[in-house]
Amino acid sequence: MFPWNHHLELLGSRATLPAVPRKVSPELKPLVPGSTAMSSRAPSQPTRSQLRRQLRRARRELDVPQQRRAARLLDRQIARSGLLARHRDVAFYLANDGEIDPERLIHRVHRMGKRCYLPVLVPGNRLWFVRYRPGDRLEPNRLGIPEPVDHRDRRPPWALGLVLVPLVGFDRRGSRLGMGGGFYDRSFSYFNRLPAMRRPLLAGVAHSCQELDHLPVESWDIPLALIATEKELIRA
Repeated sequence: MFPWNHHLELLGSRATLPAVPRKVSPELKPLVPGSTAMSSRAPSQPTRSQLRRQLRRARRELDVPQQRRAARLLDRQIARSGLLARHRDVAFYLANDGEIDPERLIHRVHRMGKRCYLPVLVPGNRLWFVRYRPGDRLEPNRLGIPEPVDHRDRRPPWALGLVLVPLVGFDRRGSRLGMGGGFYDRSFSYFNRLPAMRRPLLAGVAHSCQELDHLPVESWDIPLALIATEKELIRA
């Protein structure tokens, strides 16, 4: 959700295996036209940093009509899935840098009488989530990321039901490539340490052109339960 340029993302890591983009929707531009780093015929294996740059460029190249259409279809996919009916407290992000925009979903959830939340930075470079109503006042945090001004209704990660996580890249196993800051991984690291503890459903959100055949993972990576694109819901 964030008119950001940064994003709450996965910790950076070094890739050891090639990542190959899948076939994309004809309505969307190809991943990185002419890019050998993103091709199955590439002579060298792209690093996560290289993938991140190329995937961010690909989504930024989507024009305004493509972005609007993707946002409409994303709203439709998630609304039809029944996910929203099963969760009372839903965390979102504010789109930036070409990310697929969940604003329609924020308004939908608000109209349903459910509670919307946005991530806020807390000490330790982790996230908590603050109640948000469309139109609430926002101010940039120390990274320039807009956050709700009123933090009185704040929830820890484990108190949420559904969390929509912004993606730079993903594969169908639920592996996620983010912007490299590690905020979401730190915040949900208890998934690995305390498997019996209550956990929200983590749903990655992205354009279908951000899908890769395979993403290498690290021990600290927190997997997604599903991925939502403008084309489909992928159960990881």
